[in-house]
Amino acid sequence: MSETGCRHYQSYLKEHGYDTYRVIDAYFSACVNKDARLKKATHCHCFECGSASIQLYACLHCIYFGCRGAHIHSHLRAKKHHVALELSHGTLYCHACRDFIYDSRSREYALINRKLEAKDLQKSLGWQAWIPTAKESNLLLANSRRRLVRPNQTIGLRGLLNLGATCFMNCIVQEFYSGSRSPLSLHRLLHLIWNHAKHLAGYEQQDAHEFFIATLDVLHRHCVKAKAEHESKSNSSGSSSGTNSTSSSTTSSFGQCNCIIDQIFTGMLQSDVVCQACKGVSTTFDPFWDISLDLGETTTHGGVTPKTLIDCLERYTRAEHLGSAAKIKCSTCKSYQESTKQFSLRTLPSVVSFHLKRFEHSALIDRKISSFIQFPVEFDMTPFMSEKKNAYGDFRFSLYAVVNHVGTIDTGHYTAYVRHQKDTWVKCDDHVITMASLKQVLDSEGYLLFYHKNVLEYE
Repeated sequence: MSETGCRHYQSYLKEHGYDTYRVIDAYFSACVNKDARLKKATHCHCFECGSASIQLYACLHCIYFGCRGAHIHSHLRAKKHHVALELSHGTLYCHACRDFIYDSRSREYALINRKLEAKDLQKSLGWQAWIPTAKESNLLLANSRRRLVRPNQTIGLRGLLNLGATCFMNCIVQEFYSGSRSPLSLHRLLHLIWNHAKHLAGYEQQDAHEFFIATLDVLHRHCVKAKAEHESKSNSSGSSSGTNSTSSSTTSSFGQCNCIIDQIFTGMLQSDVVCQACKGVSTTFDPFWDISLDLGETTTHGGVTPKTLIDCLERYTRAEHLGSAAKIKCSTCKSYQESTKQFSLRTLPSVVSFHLKRFEHSALIDRKISSFIQFPVEFDMTPFMSEKKNAYGDFRFSLYAVVNHVGTIDTGHYTAYVRHQKDTWVKCDDHVITMASLKQVLDSEGYLLFYHKNVLEYE
């Protein structure tokens, strides 16, 4: 990592110096005072589409703000401007190098601005990029030998042993990385889940979706218990020393826990019930670890069979008339009235998992729905948010794993496609790891789809 940016940035500095960088960073990235925050709120939006999304860039050559992607790139290309400042984290970007760049003196100015911001807001210093110390730099230089891992290699990836119809477990926890080439045995994890979720015990084929939820539940319970025990010890220690101790809250908004499972997987679902007589709205919130989507025809939605993931989400978030047989007592007009119910997404987790409900169980027949559902590599979930216009944040997600089930509802086998590198996918079939193409991934049937958030926001 160069300490002087790149030659394009050095050329820019010879002409413009650091003044423009310091002012833009102080007013539109760090926001060192109230006036800066007001200017950012008023002027900081994409000149192309008007968006004020979380990841905007400011051209350092002229007055121009643009969204990450096409808008800022088209401006820099058309004007032959090279350098822009990413405003969320104050990182320099060179369009000519097509990469982020790092200049030690610019970082010093940025640190000053962030200290001023923290002082003005009376808060601790926020997120900072890692800067290696002299000792760390020397260690990196002294240990410069690296093994070149080419895109078509699976070096380091360990498959998982099938312990007897345990592909339902293997497909969920794939992509272990280790220097060892031998497959891994997850018998302890399997035993733990058996003790927690009795319906998954035994050597019959089980459902991968149920295993996924059960595993999250085990980890979540463990985190909550460990934190409670830690806080109990801290309170006991504080009481014995005669000091007043107030434990930190174990929950966040809407009653969520602060454990690592909720930070990664938990989102919030909003349900709005609208009275058809007075139009009064009753709103409730419920946490979710995944979103289960129907694939079959339904009379409540016109009998249309979905063909894409977007179709499924549109149907999931469409208002549904509950009918005369399901009247509810309206809290506003104090009488039983017909109503409509509509789901929307209040908040989204870092990892969103979609469960395509391919297995149908009824009193008459059990069947598997094998119809092809198209799913995108990347998509924006803003249309499905509760507050589309006022929603703050970046809701773009990228596909990184797909779990598939082949065979019938009684006898079948689970495999998983996992993104190994940016444009490299692997197929995980128990202990066998092979390369896969993106076309293979997108042409697969899809049972569980996992997407990660493109832009992580720091609190």
